[in-house]
Amino acid sequence: MTRLYFVRHGKTEWNLQGRYQGANGDSPLLPESYAQIHQLAGFLRPVHFAHCYVSPLPRAQTTAKTLLQDLDQNIPTSTTVGMREFNLGKMEGMQFSEVAKKYPQELHDFRTAPGDYDPTAIGGESFPELIKRMQPVVLDAVQQDHTGQANLLFVSHGAALVALIQSLLGTAVKDLRKDGGLTNSSVTILEAHGPHLPFKLIKWNDTEFLTKKLDPTDTI
Repeated sequence: MTRLYFVRHGKTEWNLQGRYQGANGDSPLLPESYAQIHQLAGFLRPVHFAHCYVSPLPRAQTTAKTLLQDLDQNIPTSTTVGMREFNLGKMEGMQFSEVAKKYPQELHDFRTAPGDYDPTAIGGESFPELIKRMQPVVLDAVQQDHTGQANLLFVSHGAALVALIQSLLGTAVKDLRKDGGLTNSSVTILEAHGPHLPFKLIKWNDTEFLTKKLDPTDTI
């Protein structure tokens, strides 16, 4: 069976500030994030990876570069826009408190009722649109695993990965947030018996290897 490891990028300055980054915003990783990525690498080091797929956004690229250097496995790597974060339109760059005042319905639905989320007013991306662009990256990667036993690594973003992973598990759009969010530098593990949905969940939002005491700004 193919095993898939989904990593959320390290914590950034905007994560700490409670500010949406989305598909077009970005900010540097915090100094503490590098220590957490090193801890993640220590956890993943026994696993031999056949390929790594990375979002083009700098925070994910930096996370992947740091992680892969630590793993020291010469892992083939592909950068793909399919792994990019949600396009959040006008919410990008805004603090959560600002969004709550200006776009209360969109914020509520995005966080807690994805089945009702309509991004028209903010010029953003819908959950179905996101899933449509992300799933093929994973399904194609699994299809290319001719051994049926490869370990594949994906480095991406919190909100996007929640929607993607839940969709791979066969979760309905309205329930995509049922298990909560993902923490910076966390790993979620799935198994696939070929590129056929649903996949099997092995571990959700694993942070057991992180020594830092987590706070609400670590998870989205």
